[in-house]
Amino acid sequence: MRKTIVAAFVSLDGDIQAPGAPEEDPTGGFEHGGWVAGYFDEVVEAAMAEIFSTPYELLLGRKTYDLFAAHWAHITHPQAQHFAIAEQFNRITKHVATHRPESLAWRNSRTLGPDPAARIRALKGDNGPALLTQGSSAFLQALFANDLVDELRLLVFPIVLGKGKRLFGGDAKLAGFRLESFKVSPSGVVIASYARAGDVKTGSFALARPAPAEMERRTVLK
Repeated sequence: MRKTIVAAFVSLDGDIQAPGAPEEDPTGGFEHGGWVAGYFDEVVEAAMAEIFSTPYELLLGRKTYDLFAAHWAHITHPQAQHFAIAEQFNRITKHVATHRPESLAWRNSRTLGPDPAARIRALKGDNGPALLTQGSSAFLQALFANDLVDELRLLVFPIVLGKGKRLFGGDAKLAGFRLESFKVSPSGVVIASYARAGDVKTGSFALARPAPAEMERRTVLK
């Protein structure tokens, strides 16, 4: 079986909108595009290289697909910056959630069809490479809501952005994750990998015999 891996740049308050450049995604009046640039050091670069070092295919929402196709598909010269990543992105299969499959012009692009969640479950049953997400905030909400995420590879940047598109939405299915590895870059980026690990576990630190004040507080809350 394949794994679905969510790889994302994320702020301390959960924002994933337009990390790469101001013009990347200004929707909703977002004015802070390019917020990762000042924190990209050698450790962050190495973490990104590691994410792309094993076989994968891309899972993309339509907006991120259009963004990537307009950029990576045009990096074709071996001496160009980030050519190694461009070569991978151009060569591998891209699975896209879209209502306009006829317009998927980037090489090796495929639609996820009318029911992306069902198609992803089918893909996960294959013996192919991992299914790796990039960006695609709205699409990620559907993945989390349908419990389709096996791993998280997050680069958490030490900033608060206040508004923007979030990694998690209110429809995310409850899920437990296990920390697999982490490191901190010199610029303060926390690089962490998590694997799906069962359901959410709850407990209680309440007194075995609650005080009258606590019982009154609970009554007020009802």
